[in-house]
Amino acid sequence: MITQPNYTVDARRLDELSAVELYALLKMRVDVFVVEQNCPYPELDGKDADALHLRLLQDGDLIAAARIFAPADKDAPAKIGRVVVSPDHRGKRLGDAVMREAISVCENRYPQAPIYLSAQSHLSRFYGGFGFETTSEEYLEDGIPHVDMVRAVR
Repeated sequence: MITQPNYTVDARRLDELSAVELYALLKMRVDVFVVEQNCPYPELDGKDADALHLRLLQDGDLIAAARIFAPADKDAPAKIGRVVVSPDHRGKRLGDAVMREAISVCENRYPQAPIYLSAQSHLSRFYGGFGFETTSEEYLEDGIPHVDMVRAVR
């Protein structure tokens, strides 16, 4: 049986995070996306200042996160990216939790916008469970197969 951890949700802009909070977020992303996935790419891509940083915290520790972007204009989608679960907290369905929270933030803040994400191809079924549909052929991003996915406005 998988126990569901208690967590708190925090969504803030980059300049609202303390240095310690930002360090924990960036360290987790680098540990997973660069080191664990053996994918040297520019994790610090210059886009964090434009994003809302969704964090799941348990007893003050960062356990999962995602990055959310507002629609670029009235016809553009909101975007979810950098969805990550701490390696120390896997197996607790936190991927589900962080996606539910990210979708909720997008729907509350941008109710008229669809939601876009670029998914690692092997996770397309996971994202499909949240209503995302594949909208592109598979492509390589930083050497990893990806597909574009969109969740229609509900």
